[in-house]
Amino acid sequence: MSFMNKTFALIAAVIICSVAYAQGERDPHFDPVPIPDYTLPDPLTANDGTKITTAEQWKTIRRPEVYKMFAEGVYGVLPPKFETMTFTVENVKKDARDGKATRKEVVINFNGQPNGVKARILIYVPNDRPEGKKVPAFLGLNFRGNHTITNEPDVTITEAWVPNDPANGRVNNRSTEASRGKGIAPTRWPIDDIIARGYALCTMYMGELAPDSNAEYTKSGVATLFPPKEEKDGTEWKAISMWAWGLSCALDYLQTDPDIDGTKVAVIGHSRLGKTALWAGACDERFALVVSNNSGCGGAALYRRPVGERMKIMQKNFPYWFCDNLFKYVDKENDLPFDMHELIALQAPRPVYVASSEKDIWADPKGEFLSACNAESVYKLFCENPIGDANPPKMPPLDTPVGGIIHYHVRNGGHNITPWDWEQYMNFADKYLK
Repeated sequence: MSFMNKTFALIAAVIICSVAYAQGERDPHFDPVPIPDYTLPDPLTANDGTKITTAEQWKTIRRPEVYKMFAEGVYGVLPPKFETMTFTVENVKKDARDGKATRKEVVINFNGQPNGVKARILIYVPNDRPEGKKVPAFLGLNFRGNHTITNEPDVTITEAWVPNDPANGRVNNRSTEASRGKGIAPTRWPIDDIIARGYALCTMYMGELAPDSNAEYTKSGVATLFPPKEEKDGTEWKAISMWAWGLSCALDYLQTDPDIDGTKVAVIGHSRLGKTALWAGACDERFALVVSNNSGCGGAALYRRPVGERMKIMQKNFPYWFCDNLFKYVDKENDLPFDMHELIALQAPRPVYVASSEKDIWADPKGEFLSACNAESVYKLFCENPIGDANPPKMPPLDTPVGGIIHYHVRNGGHNITPWDWEQYMNFADKYLK
């Protein structure tokens, strides 16, 4: 076959495998605006045109290329960790949650220095397990502080920067005792349900890693550990990479914890922290399972679909989440050399669960679904039928999880993570982590 014929065949293959999911009948509910034709980049075509056909080729050739695109073009490049990082276990309570759990707090000192930058992991381990048996765990960041997800009076109140909210006990960008248990709907962390299912729950406050503020994210937290580049090239890490880096450091500890099976840790996140969970899973393949809940634009949703929150809006409201190189594509999303199905593909061959909610059009539920489905070609290198009973481009019924090792649901309701969502994630983890 001539070079031109090979090239034409390659382009045709890319179009066939990409557009089949991207197009299809328009769903007026989930496609509130007309969807122009678009072609998704083929995750199985290497930068030099090589067609990736084996799992080994993906791991050694294509995955590093895709990862680099996201590091340098979306979230920013993560720095190495400090060899001097330390972990200190504090505030152990063996009869927490009415005796159901052992609760402890672990202080990470990221550079191990006397006045080093620190973050605190809050951990609950179920007591109802055979002696010496390690349990799988869910690890995720929380929005307002460990002390806000529980009313327990002896959980440490964060000293880090918090957004002001006097009605919920946050004054002068600091938490007060009145903020205890005020964590934006405590049902986002159904601690007792998670413990009862045999999982440890591990969480950290995102603001101890990087404040969720354009004005503050470099003034405290892990950004202060690294001098800024003198000559910037647009790849400098921003908040999402800082949060993901912190999650990886937390996993370093969990792999040493005598109660937790560090090879069976699921990383989970909602909204901006759903974006973070996907990026953390891409950066650190030790995470055994990845859950993205309502992650939307810059997370699971496809950039090429003009639905809901767009890159231009992200640039205006949240420029500190993403590296500067991303915003070269504002209003030019079709020119991106990647799209978010490839972020999901970076999780392969590990189980990944993408979830949406019906009324959260801002996050483009259908774009999240199509993104998950279009990661299928990579997963097929590792397993058969990775999307199971999912049927792209048709959205599944509400409250009906579909798929295989790539799983998806769209829940009735709005932008939130609920106990029902958590039940589905634990069902999924039961299958792949237990």
